[in-house]
Amino acid sequence: MAENTDAQCDGAHDDMPELSDGDDDEGQWLEEEEEDRPPVNVTCLFCDRSLTSVPAALQHCAGEHQVNLVDVLRRHNLDDYGYIKMINFIRSTKCAASFLTGLPDAPLPWESEDFLRPVLQDDLLLQTDPEELCEDSCASTGVSPGAESHDALQRRAQAAEERARSSEEALTRAMDDLHKLKLLAQGLVLNAGSGKSGNLGSVAELREDEDEAYFGSYGHYGIHEEMLKDKVRTESYRDFMYRNPDAFRDKVVLDVGCGTGILSMFAARAGAKQVIAVDQSEIIYQAMDIVRSNQLEDKITLIKGRIEDIQLPVQTVDIIISEWMGYFLLFESMLDSVLYARDLYLADGGSVYPDLCNISLAAVGDAQKHQEHIAFWDDVYGFNMGCMKKAVVPEAVVEVVKDDTLISEPAVIQTFDCNRVCLSDLEFASEFSLKITASTECTAIVGYFDIFFEKGCGNKVMFSTGPQVTKTHWKQTVFLLERPVSVQAGEELRGKIIVRKNKKDPRSLWVTFDLGDGKQTYSLQ
Repeated sequence: MAENTDAQCDGAHDDMPELSDGDDDEGQWLEEEEEDRPPVNVTCLFCDRSLTSVPAALQHCAGEHQVNLVDVLRRHNLDDYGYIKMINFIRSTKCAASFLTGLPDAPLPWESEDFLRPVLQDDLLLQTDPEELCEDSCASTGVSPGAESHDALQRRAQAAEERARSSEEALTRAMDDLHKLKLLAQGLVLNAGSGKSGNLGSVAELREDEDEAYFGSYGHYGIHEEMLKDKVRTESYRDFMYRNPDAFRDKVVLDVGCGTGILSMFAARAGAKQVIAVDQSEIIYQAMDIVRSNQLEDKITLIKGRIEDIQLPVQTVDIIISEWMGYFLLFESMLDSVLYARDLYLADGGSVYPDLCNISLAAVGDAQKHQEHIAFWDDVYGFNMGCMKKAVVPEAVVEVVKDDTLISEPAVIQTFDCNRVCLSDLEFASEFSLKITASTECTAIVGYFDIFFEKGCGNKVMFSTGPQVTKTHWKQTVFLLERPVSVQAGEELRGKIIVRKNKKDPRSLWVTFDLGDGKQTYSLQ
């Protein structure tokens, strides 16, 4: 394998353009650039003003907007990538300068890889070395603008040579990693062929061995029994398909994460011409037996593997069905795989089902539950264990919430159209306002989701996982407050929620609430 890789890399090196490192050539190039170089133009991060240099832009930000970017760099210990993401985050979100000064140490709002994409073309702030910014801020700069620009061009030339060397090293690593290479190729096909997003996302980039624990959990029979016995879930999928046979008649259907194959069999009975069922977990082998036991093997083809790693026996499908929802809707990030399948296989005019979903929040006033989970640590058999709250509070709790503990009307904070949503939309920030219905103390915020089957359906179907209706195996997700908040009936509890993937474990979530003077980040894993 090593010998083959080396041979391929040698050939790749032959195709690389040679970069001149001779002093004479470099000097000549710099002189030519200086003769007809256009005037420098740096747009401020927080207003429309144009400055004549990067230092001038930084000085403007400090003087006019009271934010020192060098201080932000140092405070959060940002590397080159972190600096680039920060600049693009500020430009894309148009956040206020004051937002940067109030950020927690971690996690930062620009951690998404999407912020590596430049917002402004030829943004000089992105071409500036953050280390040099920090060094320059400590030293006095008595250089003329001309000499400063000359030095900047030299640094850019050196950086170009360094990037070329890094590219050669990256090529060698890429040839060693066939998994990554295949994902890259699929991404390029998506961009060129469908015009849809080719961003594969962090879940798609996981190797099979890195994702083994997730799929291994679905190899146990107990979890499938629990899901099948969840009548709200299973009967909603059944009713959607059986009550809308015209949507399935003579169609090719893809079932992503088929489990025992129940949705595939519903689709076959509803009139589908062909059903392709895909699952990476060991349950696929029982699904094969189940399909044969029900004489549906002529319509249903089962394939073991991740949808990101396999090749379907067809070029396109008409319908994609999947039961991908996790706790708080987005936990487990299985929607990533559904969107991958959509962008690669869904025919024009086709649809993903369920096609619409939303996330809602409500305020909870449950002093007993707060006592059991939070206040409990203040006195444990006569010992003060209050320090445990810092570890306990950030863990979101999945449980059934009694509807009589709700103290506000629910509010929808995010809606997703599964036929249009992009991966980047699955990380979001949303302001919310909860209308309080009882004068008491708010001890928690509860989150849940609703699911809709609507596109092209004469008989629409929906179900909710909220505390006001029949419970499901998803229950609800509870975010306990360390200190309850006093609320009055009729007033509105306002806040902001930020939902992000955990970069170290992309199937889990970080959920941050900003309520009044308090901010708390919760993990869902």
